[in-house]
Amino acid sequence: MDKANIKKILLDIRFWLAFFFLIRFIGITNAPLEIGHNWRQSLTNMIARNFLETGGDLFHPIIDMAGNGTGIIGSEFPIFNYLIYLVSLVFGYEHWYGRLINLIVSSLGIFYFYKLAKNIFNERLAFSAAIVLATSIWFSFSRKIMPDTFSVSLVLIALYCAYKFISKGQVVMLLLFFLLSCLGLLSKIPALSILSVIGVLLFVKEISNTRKLALLVTAFVSFLVASGWYFYWVPQLIENYKYQLYFPKGILEGLREIAPLIPDLLKRFYFSSLHSYVGFVAFLAGLYFVLKSQRKILQLALLIVTAVFAVFVIKTGEVFPLHNYYIIPFTPVMALVAGYFIARIPSLFQYALLLVIGIEGIANQQHDFFIKESLRYKLELESIIDPIIEKEELIVINGGSSPQDIYFSNRKGWTLSSDSIASKDLLDSLSRGGAKYLILDRHKSTIEFSRYPEIFKNDNYIVQRLMIQE
Repeated sequence: MDKANIKKILLDIRFWLAFFFLIRFIGITNAPLEIGHNWRQSLTNMIARNFLETGGDLFHPIIDMAGNGTGIIGSEFPIFNYLIYLVSLVFGYEHWYGRLINLIVSSLGIFYFYKLAKNIFNERLAFSAAIVLATSIWFSFSRKIMPDTFSVSLVLIALYCAYKFISKGQVVMLLLFFLLSCLGLLSKIPALSILSVIGVLLFVKEISNTRKLALLVTAFVSFLVASGWYFYWVPQLIENYKYQLYFPKGILEGLREIAPLIPDLLKRFYFSSLHSYVGFVAFLAGLYFVLKSQRKILQLALLIVTAVFAVFVIKTGEVFPLHNYYIIPFTPVMALVAGYFIARIPSLFQYALLLVIGIEGIANQQHDFFIKESLRYKLELESIIDPIIEKEELIVINGGSSPQDIYFSNRKGWTLSSDSIASKDLLDSLSRGGAKYLILDRHKSTIEFSRYPEIFKNDNYIVQRLMIQE
């Protein structure tokens, strides 16, 4: 192969997306036992597995740690969980399906992000922005069993469809925009910050009023559909079943929670988003050139998206500064702005800078591709209790507030801290509520209860039959 063909391949975004796709296949079949965000991935899988066991009611997602309650939870619309369920219907349930689904959709999201940027700006900018996005927080979270990059990817693809509708007037593209934007917002409503860029159409005179109105109305209807779920149906689920996943804050409450966490808040932008300090410098340089340019529409688009995202930051309160993945909806914006700068420098320096950003971003995330060895023992829990605890019997486990331990038991019941479980009165109360067995993770506690019959014990777990002590 001659140098010209090699150069052509290396400058083809499809080559790099395929390359990053294959890299992220490392550990793709791992259960959710890596260092970060085990609890959220376990919860996602828990809902998907319950779809498989209960028939797949999209409007009533079910978790396992609601004690003797129904387990129905007010959460985001569980389309991501439902896709895991559909794959499980065909192949049987496995812990890792969500990884592959997310990786496929998130890779498509970057590809259509590239195509959109190429059409609006130029190929050089689009290439740079796509590489920065591919090696950002997207690199690790696009293979996690979580709907964050999944939801934003659907909206990015929807925006490409919107562009095609504006350009060609194809009704099918308008319909795809509606479907994908609906699913993206339903999956996680913070994806609205990216979709809000549609508002800039009001100020673009070159677009026909008919197409402009059609697209704006369609976007608004998509928002109404998502609002119906989040602001009507989720409150109904919470009121009826008393279990919710997220706790939105009022503006003043959110600001009060964020105020003492400003250093953590800033870190989400200067590190968590791109996972590259060099990438963040490129973003700052790009921001300077955007603000200095005469492209008022670009400046307005950036202002709209930033303003909407700021509202979400405030509404999440302390959760945003303390959790790195909440920056994901804003990461494509930062990648685009960084690409705006990188595309302005000579080609040789452009590719060298992208190489540095990519290496730094991947190096800061590679640890997330492997199981935390100290947690591997949890994979044996279900096989331990299957012969001794019937599927429908309720358990108590010292998993604390995380759903991970009860998820790996594949049972329903209560997950409590070790300190709480030490209370005889509490265990008696749970026994009256239907709890039949106590499972103690010996890595979390050295507590042993001689008053309960022991039916299993090894280095990792003790299983005891609960009985009310008079």
